[in-house]
Amino acid sequence: MADISINFAGIKSPNPYWLASAPPTNTGYQVQRAFEAGWGGAVWKTLGEPILNVTSRFGAYHFNGRRVAGFNNIELISDRPIEDNLKEIYETKKLFPDRPIIASLMVEPKREKWHEIVKRVQDVGVDGFELNLGCPHGMSERGMGSAVGQHPDLVEKTTLYAKEAAEVPVITKLTPNITDITATARAAQRGGADAISMINTINSLMGVDLDTWNTVPNVNGLGAHGGYSGPAVKPIALNMIGDCARQKDINIPISGIGGVSTWQDTVEFMLMGAGGVQICTAAMHHGFSIIDDLTEGLSHYLDEKGIASVSDIIGASVRKYTDWSNLDLNHKIVARINNDICINCNKCHIACEDTSHQCIDMLTDEHGRDYLKVREDDCVGCNLCSIVCPVEGAIDMVELVPTEPPMSWNDRQAALQMLNNN
Repeated sequence: MADISINFAGIKSPNPYWLASAPPTNTGYQVQRAFEAGWGGAVWKTLGEPILNVTSRFGAYHFNGRRVAGFNNIELISDRPIEDNLKEIYETKKLFPDRPIIASLMVEPKREKWHEIVKRVQDVGVDGFELNLGCPHGMSERGMGSAVGQHPDLVEKTTLYAKEAAEVPVITKLTPNITDITATARAAQRGGADAISMINTINSLMGVDLDTWNTVPNVNGLGAHGGYSGPAVKPIALNMIGDCARQKDINIPISGIGGVSTWQDTVEFMLMGAGGVQICTAAMHHGFSIIDDLTEGLSHYLDEKGIASVSDIIGASVRKYTDWSNLDLNHKIVARINNDICINCNKCHIACEDTSHQCIDMLTDEHGRDYLKVREDDCVGCNLCSIVCPVEGAIDMVELVPTEPPMSWNDRQAALQMLNNN
């Protein structure tokens, strides 16, 4: 059986699944329930000066019959006294010494503030710290969270302040609400971070009630932007993780966050460079028992692939992630319709005719039966027909034998430059 334990920035965990800092890690009772269920670790809900929360706090985006395709929250950091949290962290760690507890922290970007909270919290035996520099609402308006995380200089300084006092690994959590997350990743590394985690939630407004015209959620008729999470943010998280992982000058581990709901998501995140994953929305949607499917699915996948350890897949796909200008302009695929499977719904024809390259013909055979056929000379291999097709296997995207050697845009520009110089 494959080994699914991880060693993330020196923090050992029996599996790569940590609960993210969020409502599921608000109390010792919850974290202990999660550990009993089999979760590998937990990032405790962010500690700082206790705040006041509002009601209501959550909203969800339901799409095409699927519940909670996206999730929105306007909840802030812990509203419980820090003494209560520290007592429960200590008790939980004693009960589960093999499960890492990471304390998420947020205070003002001042050296004395960070020294004070780091020293106070590490005395109860936490295995690491996660610096919450990504919360996009409420706290950012007070000069914390993403108000810090959007400025590389403040990310570097804050990380340095925490590292000066910390005796355990420090993970800097990055905001996605920024033009280039690699800039803040580098800043965290310069500040001495042992690892980075990403992504925190994305600025969002979940919706507007068409009857009342109130935003969703709303507090006594008024709304505010919140943090977006859940399956819908996975592609954004994957891109940002991959973008950081492929940078040769970013050399610290990445904890992957953002829409992880299944073991398949876990594999994708780890292939793109994550050394482990954190989960919140899926646990809030389905409960802590999802850990069984997550660990069993991951273990079976590795066994089927003949991979001894989950650590062996970390970053295996990063070399395949590059800039558009490095892609082969001479590579060609085309769509082919399997009319033995096609149900003649014509969705592919409509999509191609109205919004793509008009290369699918509606024809009639000698028996008077209608069928669809792709004009391969005109097909650009955009994948749209296979994406909208409701029947598995009805449309294949087929790679053609190359007629020209590989050539990227960069290759083309270099060749043109050479011609011009001659």
